[in-house]
Amino acid sequence: MQSFAITRSRARRIWLRAQKLDTPAPFGSGPEATPATIRHLGYVQIDTIHVIERCHHHILFARIPEYRREHLHRAQSLDKTVFEYWTHALSYIPLEDMRYYVRAMRRYWLLRSTWFTNVKDNDVRRVLTRIRADGALTIRDIDDDVLVEKDHAWASRKPSKRALQLAFYKGLVTISQRAGMLKTYELMGRHFGWQRLPPAASIAETNEYLVDRALRAQGIVSVDSICYLKAARKPAVQRVIDRRVRRKELVPVDLEGAGKWQHWARPEALEQREEGSELVHILSPFDPLINQRKRLQLIFGYEHRFEAYVPKARRVFGYFACPVLVGEEIVAAIDLKTDRERQKLLIQQWTWVGKGSARMHKKRIEAALDTFERFQLAR
Repeated sequence: MQSFAITRSRARRIWLRAQKLDTPAPFGSGPEATPATIRHLGYVQIDTIHVIERCHHHILFARIPEYRREHLHRAQSLDKTVFEYWTHALSYIPLEDMRYYVRAMRRYWLLRSTWFTNVKDNDVRRVLTRIRADGALTIRDIDDDVLVEKDHAWASRKPSKRALQLAFYKGLVTISQRAGMLKTYELMGRHFGWQRLPPAASIAETNEYLVDRALRAQGIVSVDSICYLKAARKPAVQRVIDRRVRRKELVPVDLEGAGKWQHWARPEALEQREEGSELVHILSPFDPLINQRKRLQLIFGYEHRFEAYVPKARRVFGYFACPVLVGEEIVAAIDLKTDRERQKLLIQQWTWVGKGSARMHKKRIEAALDTFERFQLAR
């Protein structure tokens, strides 16, 4: 099948449309916008770093200008339209997609078994019995643990926390709410009103789901972008793509600068004409537009550096640099920090990148930073 040639500029517009970053308030402004955004993106990553707002709130704010933190609480804890589980990282996921994760809950948690070294079946039974009898709990509610030495960087010294985490990955408990990063654990069935987990999707169904999710949120896809940090799935996903190409549901894309790196898109995505966007977004370094670095550099010509774990002397952009998207170009990386005592958003470092005049962009970025500061400090 003949490839469809496409420029980087056109690829950027298609990707921005798929990410809903080219339209003001694409999901509306009320509480229902939060689960709608997560449903469209497929997942929203959770992260513990709190230099500025945590990335799950930041990612949602980039697409919902009137976003409020209580909207995510409502979706997770009251309406129960989203749940937490592992994608490439811990993430919020639409509840209707639960069936695609049940197989991981039943089997693939073993791949992370090093996190749960020395967790005994009795440890898990003990915390489950306590939740069953006393109701949902946080790790702070357990104060009778005898602390142990860490045997893994991500492990906890509290045996009960390890047992809760293992029960979570096995689908026995779910995180029913968060206060910052303090998680409340509840029995999965009791939280959702289920007798048992939904039937697990087959491996074939899950591969189809991953392709569909990427097409919806990326517009133009590659096997790498579909299987981000899931290399074992690549051969099966390639077979899904090949079948869809034969059925003319996907078109091979000859993306400028990609060389032999293959890409595909739905025909209707290539038929649309995207209007150029003039919106300004201060993006999280964990935003789905940013976190696949190789794809980002190919399409945007921008190499992002996440330097929180880099020694200070070797940093280029700063400890927690946020890329700044103006229209369809990333023009700056700004290292930000929220001073919550003084109620200010601090600019630690401002680095211009890419093309265009700094003077042309600066006033618009400063206006976006003012809006972002109000979001950071609002409670």
